[in-house]
Amino acid sequence: MGESRSDHGPEHMLITLSSPIPTAIIDGIKENHPQIKVTFHQTRGGADVPKALYHDATILVTTFTLPNPEDCPKLGLIHFTSAGTNHISNTPIYTSTSIPLTTSSGIHGPQISEWVILTYLVHSHNYDLLHTWQTHHHWGKEEDGPELETVRDNVHQRLGVLGYGSIGRQVARVAHAMGMDVIAYTATPRSTPSSKKDTGFIVGGTGDPDGTIPSKWYSGLDKESLHHFLSQDIDHLLVSVPLTPQTKDFLAAPEFEILGKRNAFVSNISRGQIIHQADLIAALEQGAKNDHQDGGGGLRGAALDVADPEPLPKDDPLWDAPNCIITPHISGHGTTYTERAFQVLDVNLRRREQGGQLINVVDRKRGY
Repeated sequence: MGESRSDHGPEHMLITLSSPIPTAIIDGIKENHPQIKVTFHQTRGGADVPKALYHDATILVTTFTLPNPEDCPKLGLIHFTSAGTNHISNTPIYTSTSIPLTTSSGIHGPQISEWVILTYLVHSHNYDLLHTWQTHHHWGKEEDGPELETVRDNVHQRLGVLGYGSIGRQVARVAHAMGMDVIAYTATPRSTPSSKKDTGFIVGGTGDPDGTIPSKWYSGLDKESLHHFLSQDIDHLLVSVPLTPQTKDFLAAPEFEILGKRNAFVSNISRGQIIHQADLIAALEQGAKNDHQDGGGGLRGAALDVADPEPLPKDDPLWDAPNCIITPHISGHGTTYTERAFQVLDVNLRRREQGGQLINVVDRKRGY
Protein backbone atom coordinates (compact mmCIF):
# COMPACT_ATOMS: atom_id res chain seq x y z
CA MET A 1 0.00 0.00 0.00
CA GLY A 2 0.97 3.62 -0.37
CA GLU A 3 2.68 3.69 -3.76
CA SER A 4 2.34 7.00 -5.59
CA ARG A 5 2.00 5.10 -8.83
CA SER A 6 0.11 1.88 -9.22
CA ASP A 7 1.68 -1.23 -10.69
CA HIS A 8 0.66 -2.52 -14.10
CA GLY A 9 -2.27 -4.51 -12.73
CA PRO A 10 -5.90 -3.52 -13.21
CA GLU A 11 -7.10 -0.31 -11.58
CA HIS A 12 -10.34 -0.10 -9.62
CA MET A 13 -11.67 3.28 -8.46
CA LEU A 14 -14.25 3.30 -5.67
CA ILE A 15 -16.22 6.54 -5.29
CA THR A 16 -18.15 6.95 -2.01
CA LEU A 17 -20.14 10.18 -1.84
CA SER A 18 -23.37 11.30 -0.16
CA SER A 19 -24.54 13.00 -3.35
CA PRO A 20 -26.23 11.15 -6.22
CA ILE A 21 -24.10 9.39 -8.80
CA PRO A 22 -22.25 11.95 -10.96
CA THR A 23 -22.93 10.11 -14.21
CA ALA A 24 -21.28 12.57 -16.59
CA ILE A 25 -18.15 12.72 -14.43
CA ILE A 26 -17.86 8.94 -14.22
CA ASP A 27 -18.34 8.68 -17.99
CA GLY A 28 -15.49 11.15 -18.39
CA ILE A 29 -13.20 9.09 -16.16
CA LYS A 30 -13.95 5.96 -18.15
CA GLU A 31 -13.29 7.76 -21.44
CA ASN A 32 -10.05 9.40 -20.33
CA HIS A 33 -8.79 6.45 -18.29
CA PRO A 34 -10.23 3.30 -19.88
CA GLN A 35 -7.98 1.05 -17.81
CA ILE A 36 -9.81 2.08 -14.62
CA LYS A 37 -12.90 0.24 -13.47
CA VAL A 38 -15.22 2.62 -11.61
CA THR A 39 -17.65 1.69 -8.83
CA PHE A 40 -19.94 4.25 -7.18
CA HIS A 41 -21.53 3.83 -3.75
CA GLN A 42 -23.81 6.48 -2.27
CA THR A 43 -23.40 7.07 1.47
CA ARG A 44 -26.36 9.38 2.05
CA GLY A 45 -27.93 8.89 5.46
CA GLY A 46 -24.79 7.39 6.94
CA ALA A 47 -24.99 4.24 4.85
CA ASP A 48 -22.01 1.99 5.41
CA VAL A 49 -19.74 0.96 2.57
CA PRO A 50 -19.55 -2.84 2.29
CA LYS A 51 -16.04 -4.04 3.13
CA ALA A 52 -15.96 -6.13 -0.03
CA LEU A 53 -15.97 -2.97 -2.16
CA TYR A 54 -12.72 -1.83 -0.58
CA HIS A 55 -10.88 -5.08 -1.13
CA ASP A 56 -10.03 -4.60 -4.80
CA ALA A 57 -9.99 -0.78 -4.82
CA THR A 58 -6.72 0.82 -5.87
CA ILE A 59 -8.11 4.38 -5.82
CA LEU A 60 -10.66 5.77 -3.37
CA VAL A 61 -12.59 9.02 -3.83
CA THR A 62 -14.40 10.16 -0.70
CA THR A 63 -15.25 13.06 1.58
CA PHE A 64 -15.48 11.39 4.98
CA THR A 65 -15.82 7.63 4.67
CA LEU A 66 -12.62 5.61 5.10
CA PRO A 67 -11.92 1.88 5.46
CA ASN A 68 -9.72 0.18 7.99
CA PRO A 69 -6.25 -0.48 6.54
CA GLU A 70 -6.72 -4.25 6.61
CA ASP A 71 -9.80 -3.93 4.40
CA CYS A 72 -8.02 -2.18 1.53
CA PRO A 73 -4.81 -4.09 0.74
CA LYS A 74 -4.50 -2.71 -2.81
CA LEU A 75 -5.26 0.95 -2.13
CA GLY A 76 -2.64 3.26 -3.67
CA LEU A 77 -4.36 6.66 -3.62
CA ILE A 78 -7.13 8.39 -1.67
CA HIS A 79 -8.59 11.60 -3.07
CA PHE A 80 -10.77 13.78 -0.85
CA THR A 81 -13.41 16.07 -2.29
CA SER A 82 -12.76 18.45 0.63
CA ALA A 83 -9.97 21.01 0.90
CA GLY A 84 -8.79 19.80 4.31
CA THR A 85 -8.24 16.49 6.07
CA ASN A 86 -8.38 17.49 9.73
CA HIS A 87 -11.64 15.53 10.02
CA ILE A 88 -9.82 12.22 9.34
CA SER A 89 -6.45 12.98 10.98
CA ASN A 90 -7.06 10.48 13.80
CA THR A 91 -8.07 7.56 11.60
CA PRO A 92 -5.83 4.52 11.10
CA ILE A 93 -5.54 5.31 7.38
CA TYR A 94 -3.99 8.65 8.28
CA THR A 95 -1.88 7.62 11.24
CA SER A 96 -0.81 4.08 10.34
CA THR A 97 -0.35 3.97 6.56
CA SER A 98 1.62 5.82 3.91
CA ILE A 99 -1.15 5.75 1.30
CA PRO A 100 -0.92 9.08 -0.56
CA LEU A 101 -3.77 11.42 0.34
CA THR A 102 -4.76 14.25 -1.99
CA THR A 103 -7.32 16.98 -1.45
CA SER A 104 -9.48 19.19 -3.61
CA SER A 105 -7.75 22.33 -2.37
CA GLY A 106 -7.91 25.00 -5.04
CA ILE A 107 -11.51 24.47 -6.14
CA HIS A 108 -13.10 26.63 -3.45
CA GLY A 109 -11.49 29.98 -4.22
CA PRO A 110 -14.11 31.46 -6.55
CA GLN A 111 -17.22 30.80 -4.47
CA ILE A 112 -15.65 31.41 -1.05
CA SER A 113 -14.02 34.66 -2.15
CA GLU A 114 -17.43 35.88 -3.27
CA TRP A 115 -18.84 34.98 0.16
CA VAL A 116 -16.01 36.87 1.89
CA ILE A 117 -16.54 40.03 -0.14
CA LEU A 118 -20.34 39.70 0.00
CA THR A 119 -20.49 39.52 3.79
CA TYR A 120 -17.86 42.23 4.20
CA LEU A 121 -19.88 44.60 2.01
CA VAL A 122 -23.18 43.64 3.65
CA HIS A 123 -21.66 44.88 6.89
CA SER A 124 -19.79 47.94 5.63
CA HIS A 125 -22.74 49.19 3.53
CA ASN A 126 -25.31 48.58 6.29
CA TYR A 127 -27.33 46.33 4.01
CA ASP A 128 -29.43 44.96 6.89
CA LEU A 129 -30.93 48.42 7.33
CA LEU A 130 -31.54 48.80 3.60
CA HIS A 131 -33.23 45.41 3.45
CA THR A 132 -35.46 46.33 6.38
CA TRP A 133 -36.52 49.49 4.57
CA GLN A 134 -37.39 47.46 1.49
CA THR A 135 -39.44 44.88 3.38
CA HIS A 136 -41.41 47.75 4.95
CA HIS A 137 -41.80 49.51 1.57
CA HIS A 138 -40.00 52.47 3.06
CA TRP A 139 -37.99 54.96 0.99
CA GLY A 140 -35.52 55.91 3.69
CA LYS A 141 -34.39 59.44 4.32
CA GLU A 142 -31.05 60.69 5.57
CA GLU A 143 -32.34 61.11 9.11
CA ASP A 144 -33.62 57.49 9.07
CA GLY A 145 -30.15 56.06 8.58
CA PRO A 146 -27.32 58.40 9.57
CA GLU A 147 -24.97 55.41 9.59
CA LEU A 148 -25.19 55.32 5.78
CA GLU A 149 -23.17 58.53 5.74
CA THR A 150 -20.27 56.67 7.37
CA VAL A 151 -19.83 54.06 4.62
CA ARG A 152 -16.17 53.79 3.68
CA ASP A 153 -15.15 52.19 0.42
CA ASN A 154 -12.27 49.72 0.22
CA VAL A 155 -9.75 51.81 -1.70
CA HIS A 156 -6.46 51.96 0.21
CA GLN A 157 -7.77 49.75 3.00
CA ARG A 158 -5.59 46.78 3.90
CA LEU A 159 -6.51 43.11 3.71
CA GLY A 160 -4.42 40.76 5.80
CA VAL A 161 -4.59 37.17 4.56
CA LEU A 162 -3.76 34.75 7.37
CA GLY A 163 -2.96 31.67 5.30
CA TYR A 164 -2.11 32.49 1.69
CA GLY A 165 -3.41 29.35 0.04
CA SER A 166 -5.75 29.04 -2.93
CA ILE A 167 -8.71 30.66 -1.16
CA GLY A 168 -6.61 33.46 0.28
CA ARG A 169 -5.11 34.14 -3.13
CA GLN A 170 -8.50 34.52 -4.81
CA VAL A 171 -9.80 36.79 -2.04
CA ALA A 172 -6.60 38.81 -2.48
CA ARG A 173 -7.20 39.03 -6.23
CA VAL A 174 -10.73 40.39 -5.78
CA ALA A 175 -9.76 42.73 -2.95
CA HIS A 176 -6.82 44.08 -4.94
CA ALA A 177 -9.17 44.79 -7.84
CA MET A 178 -11.26 46.85 -5.42
CA GLY A 179 -8.24 48.97 -4.59
CA MET A 180 -7.11 47.29 -1.38
CA ASP A 181 -3.55 46.68 -0.32
CA VAL A 182 -2.90 43.02 0.48
CA ILE A 183 -0.37 41.48 2.85
CA ALA A 184 0.13 37.73 3.21
CA TYR A 185 0.99 35.44 6.11
CA THR A 186 2.26 31.87 5.72
CA ALA A 187 3.57 29.22 8.10
CA THR A 188 7.01 29.17 6.47
CA PRO A 189 8.97 31.98 4.79
CA ARG A 190 8.36 32.70 1.10
CA SER A 191 11.47 34.74 0.38
CA THR A 192 12.06 33.81 -3.27
CA PRO A 193 9.86 34.27 -6.35
CA SER A 194 9.59 30.51 -6.83
CA SER A 195 8.53 29.95 -3.21
CA LYS A 196 5.65 32.42 -3.65
CA LYS A 197 4.11 30.47 -6.54
CA ASP A 198 0.94 28.42 -6.12
CA THR A 199 1.87 24.83 -6.94
CA GLY A 200 -1.57 23.34 -6.32
CA PHE A 201 -4.70 23.15 -8.42
CA ILE A 202 -5.82 26.50 -9.82
CA VAL A 203 -9.19 27.29 -11.39
CA GLY A 204 -8.39 29.10 -14.62
CA GLY A 205 -8.36 32.88 -14.42
CA THR A 206 -8.40 32.98 -10.62
CA GLY A 207 -6.05 33.37 -7.70
CA ASP A 208 -2.49 34.64 -7.59
CA PRO A 209 -0.44 31.95 -9.36
CA ASP A 210 2.88 33.80 -9.09
CA GLY A 211 2.33 35.36 -5.69
CA THR A 212 2.74 38.92 -6.94
CA ILE A 213 -0.33 40.55 -5.35
CA PRO A 214 0.84 40.98 -1.72
CA SER A 215 2.85 44.13 -1.04
CA LYS A 216 4.57 42.28 1.82
CA TRP A 217 4.86 38.71 3.09
CA TYR A 218 5.09 37.56 6.71
CA SER A 219 5.53 34.10 8.23
CA GLY A 220 5.86 31.98 11.35
CA LEU A 221 3.73 29.99 13.75
CA ASP A 222 5.03 31.65 16.93
CA LYS A 223 3.03 34.38 18.64
CA GLU A 224 5.70 37.02 18.14
CA SER A 225 5.60 36.57 14.36
CA LEU A 226 1.80 36.48 14.34
CA HIS A 227 1.58 39.68 16.38
CA HIS A 228 4.04 41.41 14.08
CA PHE A 229 1.78 40.59 11.14
CA LEU A 230 -1.41 41.67 12.93
CA SER A 231 0.23 44.98 13.82
CA GLN A 232 0.46 46.05 10.18
CA ASP A 233 -2.62 48.31 10.21
CA ILE A 234 -5.00 45.60 9.00
CA ASP A 235 -8.55 46.73 8.22
CA HIS A 236 -9.89 43.32 7.19
CA LEU A 237 -8.40 40.02 8.37
CA LEU A 238 -9.16 36.85 6.42
CA VAL A 239 -8.63 33.66 8.42
CA SER A 240 -7.80 30.90 5.96
CA VAL A 241 -5.14 28.82 7.73
CA PRO A 242 -5.73 25.08 8.10
CA LEU A 243 -6.64 23.73 11.52
CA THR A 244 -3.63 22.06 13.13
CA PRO A 245 -2.48 21.74 16.75
CA GLN A 246 -0.43 24.91 16.17
CA THR A 247 -3.38 26.96 14.89
CA LYS A 248 -6.01 25.97 17.47
CA ASP A 249 -7.07 29.16 19.30
CA PHE A 250 -4.57 31.00 17.10
CA LEU A 251 -6.65 34.16 17.48
CA ALA A 252 -7.70 35.08 21.02
CA ALA A 253 -7.84 38.13 23.28
CA PRO A 254 -4.21 39.30 22.73
CA GLU A 255 -4.63 39.11 18.96
CA PHE A 256 -8.00 40.87 18.99
CA GLU A 257 -6.47 43.62 21.11
CA ILE A 258 -3.93 44.27 18.35
CA LEU A 259 -6.58 44.18 15.63
CA GLY A 260 -8.76 46.48 17.73
CA LYS A 261 -6.37 49.36 17.25
CA ARG A 262 -7.93 49.77 13.80
CA ASN A 263 -11.23 48.14 14.69
CA ALA A 264 -10.61 45.46 12.08
CA PHE A 265 -13.24 43.24 10.51
CA VAL A 266 -12.57 39.48 10.74
CA SER A 267 -13.71 36.86 8.23
CA ASN A 268 -13.26 33.18 9.09
CA ILE A 269 -13.79 30.57 6.38
CA SER A 270 -11.39 27.99 7.81
CA ARG A 271 -12.40 26.22 11.03
CA GLY A 272 -14.14 27.52 14.12
CA GLN A 273 -11.49 26.20 16.52
CA ILE A 274 -8.89 28.59 15.13
CA ILE A 275 -10.67 31.46 16.90
CA HIS A 276 -11.31 31.58 20.65
CA GLN A 277 -15.01 32.25 20.42
CA ALA A 278 -15.59 33.83 23.83
CA ASP A 279 -12.74 36.27 23.18
CA LEU A 280 -14.18 37.09 19.76
CA ILE A 281 -17.56 37.89 21.31
CA ALA A 282 -15.87 40.16 23.87
CA ALA A 283 -13.97 41.98 21.11
CA LEU A 284 -17.16 42.49 19.09
CA GLU A 285 -18.99 43.80 22.14
CA GLN A 286 -16.14 46.21 22.85
CA GLY A 287 -16.20 47.41 19.25
CA ALA A 288 -19.95 48.02 19.38
CA LYS A 289 -19.59 49.88 22.68
CA ASN A 290 -16.95 52.17 21.20
CA ASP A 291 -19.10 52.75 18.10
CA HIS A 292 -16.34 51.35 15.86
CA GLN A 293 -14.16 54.43 16.18
CA ASP A 294 -10.54 53.88 15.12
CA GLY A 295 -8.43 53.53 18.22
CA GLY A 296 -11.41 52.82 20.44
CA GLY A 297 -10.64 49.13 20.67
CA GLY A 298 -12.61 46.07 19.73
CA LEU A 299 -13.65 44.73 16.34
CA ARG A 300 -16.04 46.51 13.99
CA GLY A 301 -17.53 43.21 12.89
CA ALA A 302 -17.03 39.61 11.84
CA ALA A 303 -18.30 37.17 9.21
CA LEU A 304 -18.13 33.52 10.18
CA ASP A 305 -18.91 30.56 7.97
CA VAL A 306 -17.53 28.23 10.63
CA ALA A 307 -18.07 27.85 14.37
CA ASP A 308 -17.09 25.73 17.34
CA PRO A 309 -18.97 23.46 17.62
CA GLU A 310 -20.92 22.81 14.45
CA PRO A 311 -23.86 22.91 14.35
CA LEU A 312 -23.78 25.94 16.63
CA PRO A 313 -26.25 25.36 19.52
CA LYS A 314 -29.30 27.60 19.52
CA ASP A 315 -28.39 29.06 22.91
CA ASP A 316 -24.76 29.84 22.02
CA PRO A 317 -23.96 33.51 22.74
CA LEU A 318 -22.20 33.83 19.40
CA TRP A 319 -25.59 34.12 17.69
CA ASP A 320 -26.24 37.39 19.49
CA ALA A 321 -22.77 38.91 19.18
CA PRO A 322 -23.04 42.44 17.74
CA ASN A 323 -22.14 43.05 14.09
CA CYS A 324 -21.53 39.35 13.50
CA ILE A 325 -22.71 37.54 10.36
CA ILE A 326 -23.01 33.75 10.76
CA THR A 327 -23.65 31.23 7.99
CA PRO A 328 -23.75 27.40 8.38
CA HIS A 329 -20.49 26.38 6.65
CA ILE A 330 -21.88 26.90 3.16
CA SER A 331 -19.45 29.41 1.61
CA GLY A 332 -17.85 26.71 -0.54
CA HIS A 333 -21.09 25.35 -1.96
CA GLY A 334 -21.82 25.75 -5.63
CA THR A 335 -22.88 24.01 -8.81
CA THR A 336 -19.27 23.45 -9.92
CA TYR A 337 -18.03 21.88 -6.66
CA THR A 338 -18.12 18.21 -7.63
CA GLU A 339 -16.94 18.87 -11.19
CA ARG A 340 -13.87 20.77 -9.97
CA ALA A 341 -13.08 18.20 -7.27
CA PHE A 342 -12.85 15.57 -9.99
CA GLN A 343 -10.76 17.89 -12.16
CA VAL A 344 -8.11 17.75 -9.44
CA LEU A 345 -8.39 13.99 -9.44
CA ASP A 346 -8.02 13.87 -13.22
CA VAL A 347 -4.78 15.88 -13.02
CA ASN A 348 -3.41 13.37 -10.53
CA LEU A 349 -4.60 10.33 -12.48
CA ARG A 350 -2.67 11.56 -15.51
CA ARG A 351 0.42 12.29 -13.43
CA ARG A 352 0.16 8.94 -11.69
CA GLU A 353 -0.08 7.08 -14.97
CA GLN A 354 3.01 8.92 -16.23
CA GLY A 355 4.97 8.48 -13.02
CA GLY A 356 4.81 12.21 -12.27
CA GLN A 357 4.50 14.11 -9.01
CA LEU A 358 0.99 14.45 -7.60
CA ILE A 359 -0.53 17.80 -6.63
CA ASN A 360 -2.41 18.64 -3.43
CA VAL A 361 -0.67 15.86 -1.49
CA VAL A 362 -1.28 15.94 2.26
CA ASP A 363 1.83 16.23 4.41
CA ARG A 364 0.88 14.12 7.41
CA LYS A 365 3.56 15.73 9.62
CA ARG A 366 2.31 19.25 8.91
CA GLY A 367 -1.31 18.20 9.10
CA TYR A 368 -2.34 19.53 5.68
